[in-house]
Amino acid sequence: MNKKVDLIIKNGTYVTHQKTIKGDIAVNKGKIFRIGDVSDLKASRSIDAEGLHILPGAFDTQVHFREPGNTKKEDLKSGSRAAIAGGITTVFDMPNNKPSITTKKLFKAKLNGAKKRMFCNYAFYFGAEKNNIPEIKKVEKEDGCCGIKVFVGSSTGTLLVSNYNDIKKIMKSTKKMISFHSEDENELNKRKKYIKKGDPRSHPLWRNENVCLKSTKNLVKLANSTKKKIHVLHITTADEIEFLNKNKKFVSYEVTPQHLVLSSPSCYLKLGTLAQMNPPIRSGKHLSRIRKALKNSEIDIIGSDHAPHLLSEKKQEYPNSPSGMPGVQTLLPILLNEVSKKTISINNVVQLTSFNPIKRFNVKNKGLIKEGYDADFTFVDMRKIKKISNKEVQSKCGWTPFHGMKIKGWPVGTMINGNKVFWNGKIIGKPSGKPLKFS
Repeated sequence: MNKKVDLIIKNGTYVTHQKTIKGDIAVNKGKIFRIGDVSDLKASRSIDAEGLHILPGAFDTQVHFREPGNTKKEDLKSGSRAAIAGGITTVFDMPNNKPSITTKKLFKAKLNGAKKRMFCNYAFYFGAEKNNIPEIKKVEKEDGCCGIKVFVGSSTGTLLVSNYNDIKKIMKSTKKMISFHSEDENELNKRKKYIKKGDPRSHPLWRNENVCLKSTKNLVKLANSTKKKIHVLHITTADEIEFLNKNKKFVSYEVTPQHLVLSSPSCYLKLGTLAQMNPPIRSGKHLSRIRKALKNSEIDIIGSDHAPHLLSEKKQEYPNSPSGMPGVQTLLPILLNEVSKKTISINNVVQLTSFNPIKRFNVKNKGLIKEGYDADFTFVDMRKIKKISNKEVQSKCGWTPFHGMKIKGWPVGTMINGNKVFWNGKIIGKPSGKPLKFS
């Protein structure tokens, strides 16, 4: 007698970080039941995935969904809609909210606020301050806590730990992954004279290469001395890539899609303050080195740093304009376009968006197409050609810096726990995302 399962995905090509294999996948009770020959199984539902690549559900490990405190720009629900519309099944959300998430009470409140409201799976960073180490210890083992976030230089919000002795204490205090916004605060303060009113092209002059490199060198030194694993976010300089590639014993690093495709000064001439973010979009020299790092598989993770602001806010005169841009919905299209251009393989996309994130952050039961793992999938049509458009942006901000960019290779379906949540341009069903578990 044929065993009955909930779902069979037929005729697709599934992708791991190493292989691309034509084969069927059976799903039961939200988990991957079998991969390969499913001819002895019967299913309540089936999907014909002919012509599609099936990726392990993609992660975006750096988003700012602005809740609590700035929900006119974004909230957990709207941000998660943008995620699934871009093929992202899991996000790591940042703690620089209003108030900043720096106590167990605030962390639990944020987790409660996500329940039955987020379409994708989620984990939240806990915000480090120089005096909240006891709170870090209370939160680090909680489900839904992906890591500790430290802002070494000031950015959006009030979180800041600029003293390297304080950072060392935080490193020694926790077994959890610590991720860093790496810009040196003293250098930022010294260089404020380079800010030119009304000219966003001065943004990378103020927040120059050395601002980042000085901080990153200090962080690596501390990681080596404490033997602590750390992760450095949104790397933007050729200098840091050269340095980090030689110092990976305890350190991994992340790059954003915008730093893979935009460069100064052209992005500021075209987009003005819409291109303003921290650390900044830099010159072609840095763009070339980051793209080389992508091609050579030197980058560990790609995260969008989705940081939406309303157009009315972004259109204020520089430097009153806030830093940040949306990106969770466009992360995968931009990477898939690089596959079409033969810069990277589709297996590299899996490495950058699921395999490396789950290994680095010790995520349980996700990110692999493997029996017993959660049935989270991103369905991709590598033949589909379309332009990125503001009209399709699900984020409350309603714009993207990539408006009008022609892309080949698109996420066309998103599945979480064996259920379609986004399919052929439409969001389906109710929010069913869950907090991640970590080992």
